[in-house]
Amino acid sequence: MTRQQGRPGALAGIDASAAELVDRMVDLAVRGLPPGYTGGGFVFTRRGRRGADGRWTAAGEGRSVRYAAIVALGVATLPPERRRAALAGDTVHDLVGALVKGLPDVANLGDAALIAWAAAESGHPETGTALARLAELEARLTPGDPVYTVEAAWALAALVAADRAGAGAPDLAGRVAHARDRLLGGLGTDRLYRHVIGPASWYRAHVGCFADQVYPLQALARLHARTGDAEALAAAERIAAGICAAQGPQGQWWWHYDARTGEVVEGYPVYSVHQLSMAPMALLDLADAGGTSYLAEIARGLHWMTSRPETDEELIVEELDLTWRKAARDDPKKIVRGARAVATAVSPRARIAVLDRVYPPVAVDRECRPYELGWLLYAWLFTLPRDHPGAGG
Repeated sequence: MTRQQGRPGALAGIDASAAELVDRMVDLAVRGLPPGYTGGGFVFTRRGRRGADGRWTAAGEGRSVRYAAIVALGVATLPPERRRAALAGDTVHDLVGALVKGLPDVANLGDAALIAWAAAESGHPETGTALARLAELEARLTPGDPVYTVEAAWALAALVAADRAGAGAPDLAGRVAHARDRLLGGLGTDRLYRHVIGPASWYRAHVGCFADQVYPLQALARLHARTGDAEALAAAERIAAGICAAQGPQGQWWWHYDARTGEVVEGYPVYSVHQLSMAPMALLDLADAGGTSYLAEIARGLHWMTSRPETDEELIVEELDLTWRKAARDDPKKIVRGARAVATAVSPRARIAVLDRVYPPVAVDRECRPYELGWLLYAWLFTLPRDHPGAGG
């Protein structure tokens, strides 16, 4: 893929250097995935280790079904020869097949949704099996049970993808409608999404993280592109406008928000995956669905990766084919996050400004998780089709 094609091409029309960075990062992702691929799946993380000679290496730790499913979505967007390169010679069907085979042991709604989504978009013959497991886990929920916003969004995205793929799941239209109503109901009259749909701890019930905005925005935009659902588009537009209005002066996509007002509760950490992948992915899906284009905001977020006020350390590590995970406060006990959640629960605009001086954002988290590279590919190489005439904008 050249910069003049697809989403990087659109970005090049307003910011050539940002588009060049995207091309560079796509190549890095293809090279960076194989070191985390083992035994037909992916490690949880590649953690940086500094040797006696001062050089960094990255060692794999753990396993993650969730991250493997996200990688499958991303790698499926590559040309066939590059898919095998990213998976150390395997195919996307190999990876998705292994994930589907392990579904009886998957008890998390979000993990099952991601596997079903990857199966549907890759055209895997076991898509029906994945959708059936997702239905089983949904059936365990009773009305009023809390559901994580991210997982509710992934469930809707998976079902919309299955509908687009023509999957023959029982009552697929009804399941899409249920997932749609749950996600829209979780927003209600708030400016942004909260972390949980349903009951939550009082001191942070009003808080939503960046992921809680991105994935619903994406799912609702996709629903509109598929069905022309005007209410879904309006909600997606509300979320997009909210996170873009709150974006930092150097392009930072901040971490925690007061869902009631849209104001930032706590900005740090700033994550590489948000800057390179998740914000572009959701906002570009919105534009593809006929909504507002936020290319300028996307470009600002990308430029944070190469120049930022928090640290001079390089976050793009070419010699290891990865990005360091985040720039964060020197606050391992997450005191700032907790204090500001409590303060804003009582007084929405409380800041406790002294915490910015006591815990400056100078730390770098030297690890890279496979989903970060998977979403990067998906964000920049996917183009969302519009299936419904009402989704033309």
